[in-house]
Amino acid sequence: MLTRYKIIVLATFMLLGINAWSQNLSASGQVTDRYGNPVSGALVVSTADPAIKVYTDKAGKFQLFVTANDQLRIVTSDNSTKVIPVDTENAMSIKMDLASESVDRGFGIRQTVAESTAAISKSSSQDVNNRSAFSIANSLYGNALGLSTLQNSGPAWDQEPSFYIRGLQTLSTNGILVLVDGLERDIKYVVPEEVESVSVLRDAAAVALYGYRGINGVLSIKTIRGKYKTNDVNVSFDHGFKTQTRMPEMVDSYTYAQAVNEALANDGEAARYSQDELNAFQSGNYPDLYPNIDWFNEVFRDNGMSNIYNVNFRGGGQKMRYFTMFNLQGNQGFFDNAEMNDGYSTQEKFSKGNIRTNLDIDLTSTTQVQVNLMGVLNEFSRPGLGSDNIMSNLYNTPSAAFPIKTADGIWGGNATWGGSNPVALSQARGYSKGHTRALYADVKLTQDLKEILEGLSASVRLGYDNIAAYWEGHNKDFAYASDAVTDWQDGVPVATSRYSAGADSELGFSNKLDWQNRHMNFIANADYQRSLGKNKLFGSLIYSFENMNKNNQNNTYYRQNVALYGHYAYDSRYIADIALVASASNKLAPGSRWGYSPTVSAAWVLSNEDFLKDARQVDFLKLRASWGIINTDNIPAEDYWEQSFGGGGGYNLGNNYSWYGGTAEGRLASMNSSREKAIKYNLGLDAGLFGGLTASVDGFYEKRKDIWVSAGGANSAVLGVSSAYVNAGVVDSWGFEAGANYTKQWGDLKVDLGAKFTLAKNEVKEKLEEPRAYDYLRETGNPVNQIFGLQAIGYFIDEADIANSPAQQFSEVKAGDIKYKDQNNDGIINDYDAIPMGYNSTVPEIYYSFNVGVEYKGFGVSALFQGAENYTAVLNTSSMYWPLINNTNISQNYYDNRWTPETPFAKYPRLTAQSNDNNFRTNSIWLADRSFLKLRNAEVYYKFSSSLLSKLRMKSAKVYVRGVDLFSIDQIDLSDPESVGIAYPMTRSFNLGLAVGF
Repeated sequence: MLTRYKIIVLATFMLLGINAWSQNLSASGQVTDRYGNPVSGALVVSTADPAIKVYTDKAGKFQLFVTANDQLRIVTSDNSTKVIPVDTENAMSIKMDLASESVDRGFGIRQTVAESTAAISKSSSQDVNNRSAFSIANSLYGNALGLSTLQNSGPAWDQEPSFYIRGLQTLSTNGILVLVDGLERDIKYVVPEEVESVSVLRDAAAVALYGYRGINGVLSIKTIRGKYKTNDVNVSFDHGFKTQTRMPEMVDSYTYAQAVNEALANDGEAARYSQDELNAFQSGNYPDLYPNIDWFNEVFRDNGMSNIYNVNFRGGGQKMRYFTMFNLQGNQGFFDNAEMNDGYSTQEKFSKGNIRTNLDIDLTSTTQVQVNLMGVLNEFSRPGLGSDNIMSNLYNTPSAAFPIKTADGIWGGNATWGGSNPVALSQARGYSKGHTRALYADVKLTQDLKEILEGLSASVRLGYDNIAAYWEGHNKDFAYASDAVTDWQDGVPVATSRYSAGADSELGFSNKLDWQNRHMNFIANADYQRSLGKNKLFGSLIYSFENMNKNNQNNTYYRQNVALYGHYAYDSRYIADIALVASASNKLAPGSRWGYSPTVSAAWVLSNEDFLKDARQVDFLKLRASWGIINTDNIPAEDYWEQSFGGGGGYNLGNNYSWYGGTAEGRLASMNSSREKAIKYNLGLDAGLFGGLTASVDGFYEKRKDIWVSAGGANSAVLGVSSAYVNAGVVDSWGFEAGANYTKQWGDLKVDLGAKFTLAKNEVKEKLEEPRAYDYLRETGNPVNQIFGLQAIGYFIDEADIANSPAQQFSEVKAGDIKYKDQNNDGIINDYDAIPMGYNSTVPEIYYSFNVGVEYKGFGVSALFQGAENYTAVLNTSSMYWPLINNTNISQNYYDNRWTPETPFAKYPRLTAQSNDNNFRTNSIWLADRSFLKLRNAEVYYKFSSSLLSKLRMKSAKVYVRGVDLFSIDQIDLSDPESVGIAYPMTRSFNLGLAVGF
């Protein structure tokens, strides 16, 4: 009997063991990103039992016990998510592909590409951290689909580019909204080393939740966050050698003197320089009296340099994740001989320190806290004062004007050009220093409320940013003088007179608070998410409020939004979204401050349909569409709803008939005002093909209406007052975007190829334009910012040619002046003959890029090219294209290509020293094709092998040589196509770098 019980008990234990074994199967594998790199710190969790979870190690590997027929959800640190069935027989290789990539719509709403119905493109840190840039803003050329990033010139601390999404869409501001971790912040203080991803939100579905701010598109920067079960330390150093490119080339002093005499002769005036003076300039025998100064060469040295130091710590455990970064930047500019003063330098210098800490804390299993802190200390200095206009004086001061210093050591200057000595301005005016101090802070509390209702959660976020700039002036004045020859004998100067002005002073000191901005944000969400069989539902009720205050000067702006967002997916195939947003802003007139913006969108995941599920060439395929109405609080002027008054005429009153000034009516008040709004349509396709190719294509159309314009064009001037602003402008815009990327690895060989293309066109449909004498004069019917100018048909040959041509009314014309086409055949050339020509000079209609990367056994090379088409430059730079007027300089290019009787088909008109309204106005001669193709960055690198790294106890190590903005193919030649005008020359740099991970 006892033996029978023993057998029964033993059998029971055996059955339980067999059952337990069948329910606890081992699953293992590796998680990699789309480039094939291991993903550490990714959460791997059982969908059947969320308590069963592990985190990938530094090699991206994991192992856990699961039940049969279970599924695993993989969530990476950037919230990319993938759900796959378990394979207990083979090690799983899990690639975070396009469909699993995270899409952040803001306000805590995160989806995968497979779930998203919005037009949102995304670039990773690997895409953008390749230019050795001081700011992430300068890392985005050609790197983000749908974003046109245009380079601006300037000193190192002030080179923030211009951003446009889908070109020009309105007659008002076309600026986009820039977000850092979901809050509006200045992008120029964010460094590439702290960026995890960059997203471009383009259609109505993507921008709907941002209310008044998102109408022109949104650029969203996400910074790096911590990772589970990880402890990474990364250190990098980058040293750059910089040179200036396309320096303006001005004529020498002898050529300048000849040019001035020729110009005066063309004007019927006597020569300024005698033959003795011309000989002196040519011989160079009297440099103190007849100098030949290459001002650009004297002011600038050949090279500048930069350094970027970065160290960050990333990791965490199960309860807390962290990312902490320390970044230090330094830059030495191009001013030569900046150390000529005791105790200080006049060099253009820049240094910036960034500190960031991002924390994610699980207070309980249902309560999480997220903390983001960033501090910025920024300091820069420059010679003299900004009002000294060193660059303008470099362009406009001739080489013959005066010597750098007189024979007795006084700075050069004279009555004609004053104290505009560029060398003195860069060395003898002291220096100015700016300090910027910024603190960006926000905290978010998220509470799971499943105890109340399964799937319910709520969050509250509070942000406070304070940034202030302080200015120090350490400046002084200088004396200047020059000697002029008063008598010559046998070609030799024998008597001179001196001109002197100014006075030397001690170095002074002044300081001030230059500006200060404070920005407060409050966001509250209530979210509900449930999955019932094949149905997935997500809903969010969002309230947001922001307060912006600048310099405490009654210019505080308030905005608030109330948004309802709903998301529904059926069987991971059919997806629909709706957003209803009510927004308010105190920038708008009372009674018009609230606006309502509805948006609907849908997507169809074709790759999940039965007819494509087994197609090996198709990894992912989704069609999406959206429609929405987006409002904005763009305003034409402050207090536009009130009538303005200003100084008017006066009257003699009183016994003594004293004159008393009067007050006159100004602009009339805007009545019954509304808000500018956009009706946006978008159709898009996202695809993953052949195991390595991803592609996205979007076509869009937008009608922007109720744009603020002046009613002056519709009213008679007999009213005697300025017309009110009205909501009457209409602009249509349309185009398409396409991007593709191919990443593949064959053994030790990796290849990464990509291309992006944007076409964005527009047309002004209405702007209450005043009646025009001829239809071709109308801006309506043309693109926004269309250039209008006169069509040049050659140059006048002689007086007979002038007499037999239509009369040109801008100014008196002579042989060598521009001859224009009579567009209306009325026998007169005037403003009625201006026609549309070229494209706009603000943003190109076509913006594209392509990149290539190859790596073999750790050795790699990569390059990014970026170009623009349908883009026009207006060449009106003083001295370069419009020379000698008001005693300015003349470029070698103009002198070599000027009209003379011997060169009647020259590129440029005759020389003149007088103001010439006929020649120097917008016309076809001064328009140039601004299209370009630039090599934005190229890199040769080596990544150390894993075997060597293990010996050195490192996780990663990379050395590189990098070139930035190495060349440009364009038709401007004399200056950078993105910087046409008086501006700092653009730079080219070569960088050496080392990045090590532990």
